[in-house]
Amino acid sequence: MPGYLTQFHQIAVAGVADLQMRALLDRQQFADPLGEAAALGISDAAWPLFGLVWPAGKALAAAVADRPVREDEHILEIGCGLALASLVCHRRGAQVTASDCHPLAGAFLSENVRLNDLPPLRYRHGDWAAPQAAELAPVCAQGPRLQGRYDLIMGSDVLYERDEAGVLPRFIERHATERGEVLIVDPNRGNRAAFTRRMRTQGYRLDEVLLTGPALVEGGPLWRARLLRYRR
Repeated sequence: MPGYLTQFHQIAVAGVADLQMRALLDRQQFADPLGEAAALGISDAAWPLFGLVWPAGKALAAAVADRPVREDEHILEIGCGLALASLVCHRRGAQVTASDCHPLAGAFLSENVRLNDLPPLRYRHGDWAAPQAAELAPVCAQGPRLQGRYDLIMGSDVLYERDEAGVLPRFIERHATERGEVLIVDPNRGNRAAFTRRMRTQGYRLDEVLLTGPALVEGGPLWRARLLRYRR
């Protein structure tokens, strides 16, 4: 046994065939016998978050399912978790790379690619909290490291903590093409304004769309988020 329990979801995304997804059973799952996650700064509480299906991830998948596919476009998903949006892009024929810093994200992605009878999808270790100098090494303990530049960089719920040093915007700048686009679903974490200010210093302008969805718990408020589209 791997030390954690899983379950399977069938996820409907308008415009593409339903996706079969292997995910962690719940937020109580944890297994880090070799201390790999701890060495990357991933706490016990944060460990299972990569392996769950989140409303923000579904919203990002819906957004890219409705987006035109260009054969010459290279797409990157940052903090991909289960990489639902990447799988949607991949199924539509886009050139996509999924990235995360969790030591199990790549393995879960490979299994979900197999479950959906898709060809291999490129995965890279991408940790925007790591020192920039670390990116000079093409391979790390978790496998090939993210390198190169992309026409579209996308992410869901990646503004989950304060980033006073602007680490994430600088990471995006290193991996975005000159005319690149950034697409983020933010469930109103409260860090959007600071992130946008940083992006504006890099020449981006913002268009945003309000999103709503079913309540996360019965009788609770509607789920709300914003689809943030940065262009330059």
